[in-house]
Amino acid sequence: MNDQKKLRLRKREPIAEGRIFRFEKPDSIRTDFLTVIPYRGMEQSIQYKTSEFSAVCPFSGLPDIGTIFVEYIPGSKIVELKSLKYYLVSFRNVGIYQEEATNRIFKDLYLLLRPKYMKVATIYNTRGGIDSTCSIERGRKSSNRSRILKP
Repeated sequence: MNDQKKLRLRKREPIAEGRIFRFEKPDSIRTDFLTVIPYRGMEQSIQYKTSEFSAVCPFSGLPDIGTIFVEYIPGSKIVELKSLKYYLVSFRNVGIYQEEATNRIFKDLYLLLRPKYMKVATIYNTRGGIDSTCSIERGRKSSNRSRILKP
């Protein structure tokens, strides 16, 4: 029995059986990849979706693959999409629980953009017969819908 396993047994933490895969810690997530663009347009809802998100389950070392939805009403900044993609890819080898990944993405984007409203949802592929969806929302969606002026 290795030292790490002995330590986990003493702490009464669950131990994954089988093969061990190495993964990175959450501090390797690259928030420095995120870039903002000034925004001065009308109030609008911006939505992004990618089904290419992956991270690593820190319990099993197996990949967690899912779809990320981001919706926000910008204040004075929007996120540049290529930088968002690189940021999300930086999770690929990180050992992070699904709920914490959702929290981290929300926190990083919210602190970066300071939007009027934001929602981040993660929908993970089925694992062990269980579907997992996590979401965090802050602010209010605008009830002030933009009207299109007719000539």
